[in-house]
Amino acid sequence: MILNPAGFQNRFLAHVLDFIILFIVLGMLSQLIYGVFYSNEEFFITDLVSVFYYLLLPVFWYGYTLGRKLVGNRIARVDGKKVRIGTMLLRHWVAGMFYVVTLGIGFIISAFMVGLREDKRAIHDFIAQTYVTTDPPGESNTDYEE
Repeated sequence: MILNPAGFQNRFLAHVLDFIILFIVLGMLSQLIYGVFYSNEEFFITDLVSVFYYLLLPVFWYGYTLGRKLVGNRIARVDGKKVRIGTMLLRHWVAGMFYVVTLGIGFIISAFMVGLREDKRAIHDFIAQTYVTTDPPGESNTDYEE
């Protein structure tokens, strides 16, 4: 059941805030470890932190990332169960591969879907059976159940 879906602007702002937070934190971490704030080289540790941020933080924090928490939205499963690592892998990596294979057209269609659909679900939401809601966990849903 989809309750109080978050709209395009709300979701976009959460992504911008997550980007800014990660940019600053990973830049400072990179400065401490490698001696440069950012570089064209790939850094294993900072990449790993980024992956954990997007995949694991929502699993442990009821669908929130820091940016999502700040704007008041979170990822929830359609069936009301708690978000798991498999859900997040589907949502980010499988959907990401779909967007790459379609040369970004799927991403553009997803943006229109969030803006125009009543349930505000994008392609990655359908792939992972999720939606983004403004409801906190536990209110009119069953996020605490297995």
